[in-house]
Amino acid sequence: MGTEEVLAGVGPRLRQMRKEREVTLAALSEATGISVSTLSRLESGLRKPSLELLLPIAQAHQVPLDELVGAPAVGDPRVRAEPIHRHGRTYIPLTRQPGGLQAFKVLLPHRAVEPEPRTHEGYEWLYVLSGRVRLVLGEHDVVLAAGEAAEFDTRVPHWFGSTGEGPAEFLSLFGPQGERMHVRARPKRAGAEEGGE
Repeated sequence: MGTEEVLAGVGPRLRQMRKEREVTLAALSEATGISVSTLSRLESGLRKPSLELLLPIAQAHQVPLDELVGAPAVGDPRVRAEPIHRHGRTYIPLTRQPGGLQAFKVLLPHRAVEPEPRTHEGYEWLYVLSGRVRLVLGEHDVVLAAGEAAEFDTRVPHWFGSTGEGPAEFLSLFGPQGERMHVRARPKRAGAEEGGE
């Protein structure tokens, strides 16, 4: 619906709302401080609605402003993604658009499997929500606990999976080559002792 159509519907809506509440133009004028003639012209469409006129009317009727202008209802914000089951894992897509940055919630079963590192174009960022996730990246073999994150170039041989200690959940952001996530964290100073300086 275009702006002109929305504005054209305001007058009839104002008249209907006032009639339903059995309020006279004179009473509404007294409540809002807007003259009877201005209110009448507004309801008949001879006067364009403005914020200065609509706000006091909305307050007088005790309704949200969008009810006066007939704003379209906000769509359902829930993401209804179909889970993808692959290699014993469940991937829940959190983004809808093809290409660019993709986000997934990944559920790992509790059983451990033998790592099979692979490579492909792209860049990945992992954030562990619960449980522990084993990440094999090049020569590194690390375990990430809840609240920990990792980022890496997917051209480096990599694999991630369960540690075998229980199920795990993590968020995965995957983007095209050259697209990086930025984690703001201060690195530990070289030579600093554990637990103090």
